[in-house]
Amino acid sequence: MYPVQQSKVPAYDKAATMFSPDGRLYQVEYASKIVEQGSTGVGVVYADGIVLAADKSISSKMIIPESIEKIFKIDNNIGVVSAGLVGDARRLVGIARRQAQDNKMVFSENIQVETMAKEIAETKQAFTQYGGLRPFGVAFIIGGFDEKGPKLFETEPSGALAEYKAVAVGRNKDKAMEVFEKEFKEGISLSDAVVMAYKSIEKSMPEKEKISASRVEFVVIDKEGFRHLSDREFKAAFK
Repeated sequence: MYPVQQSKVPAYDKAATMFSPDGRLYQVEYASKIVEQGSTGVGVVYADGIVLAADKSISSKMIIPESIEKIFKIDNNIGVVSAGLVGDARRLVGIARRQAQDNKMVFSENIQVETMAKEIAETKQAFTQYGGLRPFGVAFIIGGFDEKGPKLFETEPSGALAEYKAVAVGRNKDKAMEVFEKEFKEGISLSDAVVMAYKSIEKSMPEKEKISASRVEFVVIDKEGFRHLSDREFKAAFK
């Protein structure tokens, strides 16, 4: 018989629920690293609603661009931008959509944006606390419109939740945030928000890559609901 070799990897580096001696959850940190490798997504609050935008980078010319999802509709008044593992994003989107449907059946109204953001954050947090689970390797920007007006939140793999006026997730998000910190103003127009979102994604891209209008997906959420930005609106924003 061969002796059983003991793993030299510390238990806290393998278990999602075990803290390291210096108070860290390594599996949650690894999940955050996956998010940092994802293509950039942004959200901006403007006077009458929310603009969500995402870089739909495509790794092969054989891929049909329309099959790549980066912005998901949760309800008529809520959308999310994802960065990280697409499979994890779809799982969370499915959970969120069911919660929105349940809320509508019980209360006969759309779920509030903040309530949805907290539900998603709590689901993520639960997957860092119980054995046999792993953290979701995805960050969400959650944007929407309800009776409180336009609302914008970000959730991290740890379950951390914060509200923003403008925010970015994914690759080189710090560079995208520099655009917001420099140019964002309260009460900006839809056109200004679109231009700012486009510029932030452009700045986050590696030097060798080139941005194009067809590569960036835009969604607008206002009192009328969730809709994709038209080509006419996009072109008008840059005049």
